[in-house]
Amino acid sequence: MPLIRLLPAQLALLVAAAHFYRAGLVLLVPVCIGLAALTFVRLAWVPAVLALALALAGGEWLRTLIILTGERIEAGQPYARLVIILLAIALLTLLAALSAWSPKVRRWYAANPEE
Repeated sequence: MPLIRLLPAQLALLVAAAHFYRAGLVLLVPVCIGLAALTFVRLAWVPAVLALALALAGGEWLRTLIILTGERIEAGQPYARLVIILLAIALLTLLAALSAWSPKVRRWYAANPEE
């Protein structure tokens, strides 16, 4: 079932919502939650929207990685663990984007649910 394949996408969007909430960007929290809920809507354009949103979220994680690493380096604090964690989150988010754009998922969304 493609919805199981989209579990990483749903989790990545919920983690992004938590990130935006902590960063004070509370308007993006319902957007991320809404995108996670969108995985249950069977329309042909949903995989493209999810893949784009997850690619943007992966970029946000990379941007955060660069900013926070620079701040840690300037402060003389250790930063290796921060780099490992944020890089892993960014890569997992980008992999979730690929799973949302996989051919099986796109075929399932494109098929008429009444068939």
